[in-house]
Order: sequence, then C-alpha cells, then structure tokens
Amino acid sequence: MSNGSLVTTFFLTGLPHAPALDTMLFGIFLAIYILTVLGNLLILLVIRVDSHLHTPMYYFLTNLSFIDMWFSTVTVPKMLMTLATPGGGAISFHSCVAQLYSFHFLGSTECFLYTVMSYDRYLAISYPLRYSSMMSGRVCALLAAGTWLSGSLHSAVQTTLTFRLPYCGPNQVQHYFCDAPPILKLACADTSAIEMVIFVNIGVVASGCFLLIVLSYVSIVCSILRIRTSEGRHRAFQTCASHCIVVLCFFVPCVFIYLRPGSRDVMDGVVAVFYTMLTPLLNPVVYTLRNKEVKKALLKLKDKLAYSQSQ
Repeated sequence: MSNGSLVTTFFLTGLPHAPALDTMLFGIFLAIYILTVLGNLLILLVIRVDSHLHTPMYYFLTNLSFIDMWFSTVTVPKMLMTLATPGGGAISFHSCVAQLYSFHFLGSTECFLYTVMSYDRYLAISYPLRYSSMMSGRVCALLAAGTWLSGSLHSAVQTTLTFRLPYCGPNQVQHYFCDAPPILKLACADTSAIEMVIFVNIGVVASGCFLLIVLSYVSIVCSILRIRTSEGRHRAFQTCASHCIVVLCFFVPCVFIYLRPGSRDVMDGVVAVFYTMLTPLLNPVVYTLRNKEVKKALLKLKDKLAYSQSQ
C-alpha cells in the first residue's frame, strides 16, 4: 500500500485510566477474554457432537461463535499487552493495517450474519412446513459464504480508504486498537472526504442490516400472534428474544461510535469495550441460558464425559 507514509510504528494509548488500576483491569479483561473463548468453543463443540443441533439455526450460530472468538482475539490480547508492559502499546504500521482490516472484516461479517439469522427465524416461524426445503444445506452454505465475502469486501474498502493517506508525524492512537476514526486523526492530509465516504459506507451497511432485521421481526411477531396455542407463542418468542438481545448489544454501540457527528475519544473507547469484549461474551451466555435445546445438549455432553471417565 504505497501512500508515502513516514510513520513505521503507532502507539496505542489504551483506555484512559489511573495507572494504579492497571493490574485490576488486566485481570478483569483477561478473565472476560478467557471466558469468551471457552464459551464460544463450548458452543462449537456442543453443536458439533449433538446431531439434534444440526439445523440451519445452529449452523449460523457456529459461524457466529467462530466470529466472536476471533473478534475478541483481534483486539483484547493487544490491549492486555498495553496494560501489562511499558511500551506494550507499540504496534507496527503493517500490523495496524492488519488489525483494522481484521476488526472490520469480522465486525461487518457479524452484522451481515445477524441479518441472515433473523431471516432464518422468519422462515422457521412463518413457513414451518416448507422451512426445511427453503433453508436447505446448500442455501445455508451460500448465505454464510455471502456474509463472509460481503464482510471482506466492506473491510477492504475501509482499510484502503484509511491507509491510502500519508502518515508523516503524530503516531499516538487515542484508542486501544487500530480503528479508522482515531487513525484518520493522525493523517497529514485533509480527511473530510474520506471520513464522509467511510461514514456513508458504514451507515449503509449498518442501517440496511438493521432495517432488514426489524422487518424480519415485525413479520415474525405477526406470525407468532397467529399461533393458536400459548405454548407455541411462548416458545417462538423465547427463540427470537435471544437473538434480539444480542443484536441490540451489537448495533447500539456501533451506531454510537460510527454514525454520530463528532467523536469523543474517551467515550468511544469505553463504548467500544461493549461490542469488542462484552458482546462476544454475551452470545454464548444468551444462547445457552435462554435455549433449552442447547442446555439439553450440554447435559448430554456432561453425562457422556462422566460416563467415559468412570470406565
């Protein structure tokens, strides 16, 4: 990427906090990261070994768990290094490019995946008899591949626009990872046009996905109200509630950071913690504690492990 940059290393300042809190924050964020990775690995394992969970809904959930595991890994280890060691916030120019690309790739893929998952729930509840033929294995694979491809293209646009500018002086990034808004502030050129293109790019993707999700759930609610049994309505609402909780926790912080005029570095960093650390942790919690099928599968897996150890 030839942009005439003179900066070879950026320095991530991390989250603003008193130095005395370094150890406590390191412990909290390390615990969250370990729980996130283990929780999402557990979901992948349970869905893999339980044949009852080999359905479109859980196929997309495996994609979500895989994304969340890596979404956290892109940012949290570097943040822990910044807290643990003096100079731990140093990151090379090319590593910064890779981190920004990976972050937006996984984030936008997750955004597209939430949309596909809402469409899957719409088909399952509105067309239960035709659902298995409409959402075949081939259709699921194509939809999943489409989310990954769309995410990679979206991220390539973000990364290219950000790093095509010259960076020739300041190198202190007011954030705990390389993201477009704080990086653009360091460019030695007018960034207003590129900021507007990035704003529109993210805005179209986020608002488009969110609108499609809302339309899916409006249709789902209409279908649920037509279900005659109260047990059927309750089960349908419970299935969708899990998805709605996770979607809101992902979209609200994103809209706050990327789709509002102006930017306050301190607030952006704090809000970013929600969707880089807490949402990936929340997904396995929500989908296991609120999902009877996953809880049953976990108990079966636990019994299998106990039985194998007793032999």
